[in-house]
Amino acid sequence: MSNRPLAAAGRTVPLLRAGLIAGIVVAAVAYPLAAFTGLGAKATAHAVEQKTSILRTALPAETSYLYAPDGKTILTMFYEEYRQYTKLSDMSPNIQQAIVAAEDNRFYQHHGVDPKGVARAFVANARSSGVSQGASTLTMQYVRMALRDSAKTPKEVQEATQQTSLRKVKEMRMALDIEKELTKEEILERYLNSAYFGHRAYGIYAAAQIFFSKTPATLTPVEAATLAGLVKSPSEYDPITSDQKDATGRRNYVLDRMAQLGYLSPDAAATARSEPIRTRVTTPANDCTSLPSQYQTWGFACDYVKNWWSAQSAFGENRLERMDKLRRGGYRIVLSLDPKIQSAAEKNVGAKDGVGSPFANGIVVAEPGTGRVKAMAVNRTYSLDLGENPPSSNPEAGPKVKANYPNTVAPLLGGGSLPGYQAGSTFKMFPMLAALDAGMPLSTEYNSPHRYQSRVYDGWAPSNASGAMTGRQTMWSGFGKSVNTYFVQLEEQIGADKGVRLAEQLGLRWRTDVDRDHASPAKAKKWGAFTLGVSDATPLELANAYAAIAADGRYCEAMPVMSITNRDGTPATYRTASGIQREVAKPRCRQVVSADAARAATDAARCPTGDTPAKGSCGGWSTADSVRGTVGRPVAGKTGTTDSTRSAWFVGYTPELAAASFIADPDNPFNAVGDGQSQVPVVAVAQTLRDGLKGTAPRQFTPPSDRIVG
Repeated sequence: MSNRPLAAAGRTVPLLRAGLIAGIVVAAVAYPLAAFTGLGAKATAHAVEQKTSILRTALPAETSYLYAPDGKTILTMFYEEYRQYTKLSDMSPNIQQAIVAAEDNRFYQHHGVDPKGVARAFVANARSSGVSQGASTLTMQYVRMALRDSAKTPKEVQEATQQTSLRKVKEMRMALDIEKELTKEEILERYLNSAYFGHRAYGIYAAAQIFFSKTPATLTPVEAATLAGLVKSPSEYDPITSDQKDATGRRNYVLDRMAQLGYLSPDAAATARSEPIRTRVTTPANDCTSLPSQYQTWGFACDYVKNWWSAQSAFGENRLERMDKLRRGGYRIVLSLDPKIQSAAEKNVGAKDGVGSPFANGIVVAEPGTGRVKAMAVNRTYSLDLGENPPSSNPEAGPKVKANYPNTVAPLLGGGSLPGYQAGSTFKMFPMLAALDAGMPLSTEYNSPHRYQSRVYDGWAPSNASGAMTGRQTMWSGFGKSVNTYFVQLEEQIGADKGVRLAEQLGLRWRTDVDRDHASPAKAKKWGAFTLGVSDATPLELANAYAAIAADGRYCEAMPVMSITNRDGTPATYRTASGIQREVAKPRCRQVVSADAARAATDAARCPTGDTPAKGSCGGWSTADSVRGTVGRPVAGKTGTTDSTRSAWFVGYTPELAAASFIADPDNPFNAVGDGQSQVPVVAVAQTLRDGLKGTAPRQFTPPSDRIVG
């Protein structure tokens, strides 16, 4: 059956220009203020034309979806207004007919403004000495909603919705213009995608989902009439929270109007009136705390997507604009996690077991050559409910402050505002890599005493963790045994600032006042302790920095997504400083050090893991010699511990993956994890690399050139 009333089906009912003029005259009489407050002024006319131009292309806010890596499984949604744009052809004729019957039964006969409706409203309002009846057509209502949805400032929102005479006349003017540009079907489609139905349901897709758990295409006459009845007053006619008396009365009114317009036969309308309203309520997921139970451990990765998004200039000039785009832009976002690697990471840090300890053990896995994040896991539950959390372990926090376990939404793995944790000797990679890139060979040798009196860093005298490290060391043995006094001498020769600047090029950021001060151009040259890892870092940063070394010195920014598409299905893009249009989700990579320097650093980094370097000698022992046997393929990496083992780290990588794991107390950095737990990150990384790469053929590291070996 046609959506047009039987009285209008098959023929055109023209609206004479005289009728339009009469309608506007009636409007001017009804709203005399509007006739004399600048409606004819050039500025107002210009503003109306500007807004009309917006209306021709305006799209309402739409929900953004986060998908699992398969691109099909919905993990969660981001929205302020739950909405998904739906074509008219994907809507049941029942809802199209019901909304016309409920809101504007002369929709197919007028040209945006209905003179008869205006006249009726004027008479009714004059009799009541107030506003007892409106005269808004569907087109006028769409104008109001479109202006609201396209508003960029609170003032524009107010102007679009305030009950004033001037606003009403502007609506009429714009409605007339819109009907010249859009067909009735286009207007109806936009209207049904903009209307508010209650329960945060904006548009018919959301309404069908929330009230009946179905799509708009399958709405019955009873369901369609119920939803159409809500538009007038979503709270008054709400069939979910009320006793349904008012909702049923309103629905029956719509059914009667549908019968009068020929959309339903009298018998069908009578049958529909006798049916109760049977809702089947769905509460749509929203944000990262709403992930399905089987993906609940992915909450930290979801949270990183949000933090990453908020830093992307492609989505706005500031964080507020960017997050508004996420919640209103209708994007389709595919997460970069690899389910197999994520599962391995979760298992090896006990993410699903919960934790009864203040010490967090987390891991991040990144892909060399792309920067894509393949796993993020920590032994915490991603939840806002801190009710059962014990008091914080930080004595300065006070008894009412909750600890970060077992539940938290804090970005413990990186990507947020937290500074991270002191990373210890994992930082020795940066001065070594800087030295190699500057032309120093792997065979560079220093006599490394147990304690070394620096001649550069104002009398600083660091010592080694063990007397067994004393003696002449090269980069291979110095890195494998983590000899502090070797690396202080290496750092003295190249300059501490060179390591600091290289770390920045590899993605590290200084988030505490102390670190920023030491890393400043004025002080970096004297930051001798930098090589010992006194700075805070996150596992996300270190996994990605070491991934660049695995990728022959090519650093790629951390990327938590595989793809981002706009609501029209096209890839989301941004324009580079050089004017090139690029996809937001494409890897962003740059060569930071020479490939030969990175390969040489990897050769030395095979020593800590018990692997065999291609060119040199590890000196007989190493700090994590079990890793090679666990991973079962070529592997490089570095351990790191801080004073009194307040935190412990291991960063390991193969040609395919780089992983960084830590154990520390996020609430209290002075709460030492102790030597007994220093191997926890070593085991977590080794087993995650083993499990995540199971079934794939081992790849070999490319050896460094003889020139850089020395």
